[in-house]
Parts: sequence; structure tokens; C-alpha cells
Amino acid sequence: MSLQQTLRRSVSCAGIGLHSGNKVTLSLRPAAADAGISFRRADLGGVEIPARVANLAGIHYATGLVRERGSVETVEHLLAALVGLGVDNVVVELNQAEVPIMDGSASPFVYLINEAGTKPLAAPRRWLKVKRPIALAHDDKHIALYPSDDFRVTYTISFDHPLLRHQTRTLRITEESFVEEIAPARTFGFLKEVETLRQAGLALGGSLDNAVVLGDTGVLNSLRFEDEFVRHKILDAMGDLSLVGYPVIGHLVAHRAGHALHAAFVAKILEDTDAWQLVEVPAGEAVALHAPAAAESPAPLPS
Repeated sequence: MSLQQTLRRSVSCAGIGLHSGNKVTLSLRPAAADAGISFRRADLGGVEIPARVANLAGIHYATGLVRERGSVETVEHLLAALVGLGVDNVVVELNQAEVPIMDGSASPFVYLINEAGTKPLAAPRRWLKVKRPIALAHDDKHIALYPSDDFRVTYTISFDHPLLRHQTRTLRITEESFVEEIAPARTFGFLKEVETLRQAGLALGGSLDNAVVLGDTGVLNSLRFEDEFVRHKILDAMGDLSLVGYPVIGHLVAHRAGHALHAAFVAKILEDTDAWQLVEVPAGEAVALHAPAAAESPAPLPS
């Protein structure tokens, strides 16, 4: 059986919140088997907020969680890094209400997790394996999960911008493909929206150091990938999907989905209990989930 994992030791970093602009200290700490991923607000006496869909709060420009008197914002990049590196159980301790944005990608969190190291626990890992399609749509946005022998994502984005009209990417997600092809992709935004966001109390910590910014005719900073934008959407989707509480075996297909639809879809997955089952993957199959990903061509999107 594949065993659950946690961190070997605690590790910390500091940064600023993308939306709050506040300085934040974050620590990742080992947790026991079956504890899952939980956020702890050290500044609120240790209030804990499990990373589960039942605790979802703000879901517009970032994913937020709330429980009792504690909340935490912009959790998706860190969650993606944890699930991408196979960390099942961890306590994320914060002294503010927002995960630091770092460079706008998940790579700094990958580095942090690797610094801490991982260790197996004496409990089997369980996967949520999709048995039949699950789908959700809102206007021209849609998202679905299809049965598959591994976890893969097909994501399509479309914006009314000369440099960002349409991008599609399909990728089988393994630890290697996540670290090399998805984790470095940064969050992005449009220069014309910055002032509106700041008037609303958002993006106060945003800069060219932690986001790709698009002007009317070009990108204000250099891209890491030609299709960095859709890669970042895959990153966001992985972080949001982790709120089901289990790693997923299935093919996630999304078209212009975004955080709000991701969140609604996670709730639908858990409601459609006949569409999936929890499995303890045999060792050979588990190895396949972490093997290097072969080159893929984009899968067709559902109509």
C-alpha cells in the first residue's frame, strides 16, 4: 500500500499577502496520519481551519477558508504545492489572515517542502477515484471530471485581450511534471483592473515581483512559459480541487472555470457519492501516479 506522508521537520518563510499587503510569517509543521491539511492562526490563539470544502469562504480573486473566528485567504498556491508533492498531512501556521504570495507561483512552496523533507506515516493513503463523469456548468464556463487511470488536467482559458485570447493545455500530473511545468507559473492580472482592485481593498501587495501583468498591448514583465497563463490556471485548479480532502484519480477538464466554479464543483463532487470511490492504490499503480509524464496532446473539451 502507498502510505500517507507528512513533513520530516518544521520549516518557515516570510512574505507579503497579495491582497492585504501585510507582512506574513508562515510555518509548515508535521501532522499525524489522517489529520489532513489544516491552517492555524497563531495570532488568534491557535484557531485551526481545515482545508476542506465545508470551510470555503471567499472565492472570487482567490480561495479563502473560514471556521469559527478564524479565516485565511489565498490558499490555492500552497495547497497545490502540497498535493503536487504528495504531502497528505501538515499544519500551516500563520500570523496573518493570508498566505504570502511569494513570487506568485507555487515554486517557493515547493522549495520549502523540499527543505523540510517528507516522511511516510503508518497509515494507507486513500485516493478519490472517479467512476463516472461529474460535470458542472455556468453560462459558457464548465468543468468536469472523467474516469482515468491517473490524474490529468485539461484546461482552456479565453480572454478578450490580444495576447491572451485562447490557451489550452493537457498534462498528466506527476510530482515531476508539477514541479517543472506547473509550479513555476505565476498568477496574472490586467493593468487596467489594478486601480479598481485596490479601491476595493484587493491586490494591495501586488507588484511585478509577484504577478504577471498585462497592459493593453503587451506583458509588463517576462514570461516563464509562452502559455504561463493557462499553466497557472491548472495550478489554481489543483489547489482548489485539494479541498475534496483526498488526492484524485481522474481527468479534470475545465473551460474558463475560475475559483468560484472550482469551489462549486468540489462541493458537487462530494455530493455525487455514487460517482467515485475511495481506494487504497496498490504500490505499482501508485508509482505510475508519480512517474514522469509523457507528452500529451490536448483532449477534446465537452460540448
